[in-house]
Amino acid sequence: MARTKKISLSEEELVHALKRQDTIAIKALYDMYSAALFGVISRIIPNTEVAEDLLQETFIKIWNSGAYYDSSKGRLFTWMMNIARNLSIDKLRSKDFKNSNKNQDIENNVDFIDAQREVTFNADTLGLKEMVVALKPEYNDVLNMVYFRGYTHAEAAEELNLPLGTVKTRIRMAILELRKHFN
Repeated sequence: MARTKKISLSEEELVHALKRQDTIAIKALYDMYSAALFGVISRIIPNTEVAEDLLQETFIKIWNSGAYYDSSKGRLFTWMMNIARNLSIDKLRSKDFKNSNKNQDIENNVDFIDAQREVTFNADTLGLKEMVVALKPEYNDVLNMVYFRGYTHAEAAEELNLPLGTVKTRIRMAILELRKHFN
């Protein structure tokens, strides 16, 4: 099995190669610093898959921004670490990451708990769908979309052409109606 030779350049040589966009620079930077940068990213974003994607984005940004590196303002590694940290924080603050993380965490935890306790959920066998069908049509529509078809409240509001507050109120009222069957 052939091993790839690690490239080792001085910081000054790396900076010059990076500014010229010489591919040897990015290879050497990756060999020398990818593990450390991944560590920085992983502390901010614990999801390994997302952290790996951010590491790749970090090196792309380093490659594209190499001409702007100023050695008088700090060392190359510090500059690269700041890029990795800033990209990670931006990702952490992004709306899509927050939403996907919330949804994913809940689903993964429920599946894990169900698997541990050998619990299965089937709305048909519980008779829940029949109870929902027996509700007022406006409650039935909202519950069907949100709980059985996976719509978010906002998506259901848009699909039904209703204000978000109305959808949430109908869900609340429907749940109160359903609770009467279990008390």
